[in-house]
Amino acid sequence: MSQDLLLFVHVIGATVLLGTGAGIAFFMVMAHQSRVPELIAHVAGIVVVADMVFTATAAIAQPVTGYFLARASGWPLNEGWIAWSLALYIFVGIFWLPVIWMQTRMRNLATQARDTNSPLPPAYFKIYRWWFAFGVPAFIAMLAIIWLMITKPS
Repeated sequence: MSQDLLLFVHVIGATVLLGTGAGIAFFMVMAHQSRVPELIAHVAGIVVVADMVFTATAAIAQPVTGYFLARASGWPLNEGWIAWSLALYIFVGIFWLPVIWMQTRMRNLATQARDTNSPLPPAYFKIYRWWFAFGVPAFIAMLAIIWLMITKPS
């Protein structure tokens, strides 16, 4: 694969991670604010699928394309900005993996509330708070990774 194609795929992957993450967060927050179990169940169902299809695929592709891109460019993986990017990527993953479970659980709780014509249970709101709290540092770290990729500070 040519260096230009590697760079293209890597940038698309970063765009998908950031864009999907921001989109998922926006739609989940908006659905949550409605407090309507039917809406939350529907949106959370789409969010879970989007995370698996887009985010997971890009999350796997990023380190692979990054490795080959660094190699093709002559950058050692222990180069400062690359090492920081990798550390932040692991940090993001530590926050993202539990979020998958949280989104699935919120979907299931909202679906149960919808199906029983009940209000959202307290567990839903507790998980939502954790979901939001995990999303903020992960999103900030993704922005930092993109900044490092663009500026390549020494």
